[in-house]
Amino acid sequence: MDKQRRQEILGRGGLSREWPAEPMLGGWYTEAETEAMNKAVRESLDPAVGFGFFCEEIVEFEQAFADYIGTQYALSCTSAGTGLDIACLALDLGPEDEVIVPALNFRGAPYAVLGTDAKLVLCDCDETLNADPADVEAKMTPHTRALLFTHMNGLSGYLDDYLEIAERHPHPQYGPPKVIGDAARALGGKYKGRKIGTGAWMTIFSLHTMKMMTTLGEGGMITTDDPDLMLRLRALRQWGIAESEDLEIARGKKGTGDAGWGSNYKLTKVQAAVGLVQLRRLDEMIAPRVALARRRTELLSAVPGLTLPVDNAEFEPVYYLYNILVAPEWAGEKRDLLMAILKQDYGVDTVVANPPVYQTDSFLRRHTEGQACPQAEEIGARLLNPPTHPLMSAEDNEYLCAAIEEAVGRVGK
Repeated sequence: MDKQRRQEILGRGGLSREWPAEPMLGGWYTEAETEAMNKAVRESLDPAVGFGFFCEEIVEFEQAFADYIGTQYALSCTSAGTGLDIACLALDLGPEDEVIVPALNFRGAPYAVLGTDAKLVLCDCDETLNADPADVEAKMTPHTRALLFTHMNGLSGYLDDYLEIAERHPHPQYGPPKVIGDAARALGGKYKGRKIGTGAWMTIFSLHTMKMMTTLGEGGMITTDDPDLMLRLRALRQWGIAESEDLEIARGKKGTGDAGWGSNYKLTKVQAAVGLVQLRRLDEMIAPRVALARRRTELLSAVPGLTLPVDNAEFEPVYYLYNILVAPEWAGEKRDLLMAILKQDYGVDTVVANPPVYQTDSFLRRHTEGQACPQAEEIGARLLNPPTHPLMSAEDNEYLCAAIEEAVGRVGK
């Protein structure tokens, strides 16, 4: 924007309210969610009903979620973290097995691998913050059992490339490594016209308070089209019970058989009731977030040295976070200075989401000793994420962009 317009916007005196870089509530609730919650609670007060661990609300929520994504199955669980744990347990990994995970990441996916006997192998990332297909292929070995890739910050990874790479590198016993998506931050996004959550062996979503929709603060969902996998996932979630029709089990019409070990990772009835309302409203909550991000890209497109998010016919992100990369020569110190100026002088909070996991987590560093991902390290040193929320006003978005443009100019002097 021109200097006069920028000064006019900055002259308004700041943002209309505090916006954390990662807002604690990613969407918003209406009276419909409150009514659904109260109804589920009231109906559960009958001693013959209770808060039932097999109930219509959970079954309906899972089916509605599968329909929204476009998969045959969806399985609810307590969080995306437990969903990732379940995904890795379903692989039956041994000490010789390897699972590839991108280095630019939240700790959830690599921790899930380290919760098994397998070896965690970190791969490099490109400027989309997603796993670089070339490095994924370079990290494949005869021991590779899976690629657990992240759709980073709401932008799809290169799913088709990953599937082709897996086909080219079959495991000698198990065949092509499984391709698993971590879509904790990407619910509602698309890849090549398909919803994120289709195409992979399975995909894990988060229903945490910060995410695109939430089931009272915590929750997760796993989608798949593999019926055998779905039975295994159900067994892992609920004490080895693997039947596909939970309500039929509850009514005593089916036996449970022997599906192996399982634990208790179930969502609750009240969460599912609220989740059904949030799911119906999901696209309504995503649309203003996307519009805000696209307008932000327009406003920042002429700022020198910034690399802005990808948004084209192949990738349709939901902008859980808005990724900005400063020029390579600004990596580290100048990026940090830019973030400090934005916070101190303009009241604009920013976060780095996320640097390479081995740089920020000593447990992961200890378990990946000797591994390094130089591209990810450079990108992590160039990255910053300003606040994004569907309820942010156009005026606040303009102010934020004007602040970034002026602060970039100050750092560049």
